[in-house]
Amino acid sequence: MLLALVYVLFIISGCKKGPAATQEAGREEPPVESKAQIPAMAFVGVPQAETTMARYEEMSAAGITHSYSIFSDAGSLEKAMDVALRTGIKLFVMCPELKTDPEGTVRRFMNHGALAGYYLSDEPGSSLFPSLGEWVCRIKAVDSQHPCYINLLPNFADALQLGLPSYREYVQQFIGKVPTQLLSFDNYPVTGTTNEDIRERWYENLEIFSEEAAKAGIPFWAFALTGAHSPYPEPTLAALRLQVYSDLAYGAQGIQFFTYWTLYDPGGYNFNNAPIGPDGSKTEVYDKLKSITGEIKGLSDVFLGAKLLSVAHTGAKIPVGTRRLSVLPKPVTFFETEGMGAVVSMMEKGTSLYLVVVNRDLTDPMTLRIRFTAGVGKILKDGSALAIGGDTEINVIEPGDVAIYSWPKI
Repeated sequence: MLLALVYVLFIISGCKKGPAATQEAGREEPPVESKAQIPAMAFVGVPQAETTMARYEEMSAAGITHSYSIFSDAGSLEKAMDVALRTGIKLFVMCPELKTDPEGTVRRFMNHGALAGYYLSDEPGSSLFPSLGEWVCRIKAVDSQHPCYINLLPNFADALQLGLPSYREYVQQFIGKVPTQLLSFDNYPVTGTTNEDIRERWYENLEIFSEEAAKAGIPFWAFALTGAHSPYPEPTLAALRLQVYSDLAYGAQGIQFFTYWTLYDPGGYNFNNAPIGPDGSKTEVYDKLKSITGEIKGLSDVFLGAKLLSVAHTGAKIPVGTRRLSVLPKPVTFFETEGMGAVVSMMEKGTSLYLVVVNRDLTDPMTLRIRFTAGVGKILKDGSALAIGGDTEINVIEPGDVAIYSWPKI
């Protein structure tokens, strides 16, 4: 991610255009919540200067359920939380008072209906783990119900940035020294428009993070890039799907989008075409975000709370640090993918088992040929199931997209 100063300048400066920033009076009851869904978080949501019902309704309409923005003081944050409450969006608390007076700030917000948790840090090196651990403990001593949020570095960070020789050790030491209830990391894998532009070790990052989170029994959230900046292009729907469905196939319990609002850019990063532009207008990425969050919502019954049993890959060449699919789960009797190959994971939830197949190709469809014994359902994007028989199914999976099958656990 980027220097906090860039974002602080953006938040304080506000935007060039858009609805006037006004406080909506009164704390009302939040909307009646529908069934639980995988969180969809705006990392850089509505800025402080744009705190209006119209802006939060616009963000909610894009499918965002959680948001993080920096606020200059606790009073401005509280105004935003009161507005967010009325749109069903939850906010991660971030204001100077959370650092200078953690206990008092937590007491101020811990019973607010729009509270998601407490945002502490982005991409810390390991030298900061002890102080972050102390900060987390001070917060948890007052409120143990809402998570402290710290986002970790990606695995392409070097040893100097990590402060440790290896990425796995970095994740392990964080878990050991910082008692958060939620884990997060960012890694934006798509740096261009072809498959050669996908970061080689991205899936290795997911492997390590998923494994260490499971060992610790802590859920993790992962990212998808919605804000173009150097060297990352404006995302296609295929690029969003590839990131989101790969994250979910590895067991992610929340998806974060960087960014929702286009960042103010004094540092030459060339921020452009996030879902909301720097002038406050919608860009073409807004509709792409709305499409992918709709798919996440529709498939939440599959992924939310699911236990990852295994994950492997197919293809002539599998990604660095991953495992090749070698064993077919019952009742699969035949399985074949064409093209680049797929991420293949097995999940368990309640009385059901799920087979998740993600097309790793950013540009081309993948043909999946699969055959089952009886009693299998194909999960559609709205979460409904379509019964399929014992014949071989030929499923053409679009770039970055997913196919999901389910059967009862015996």
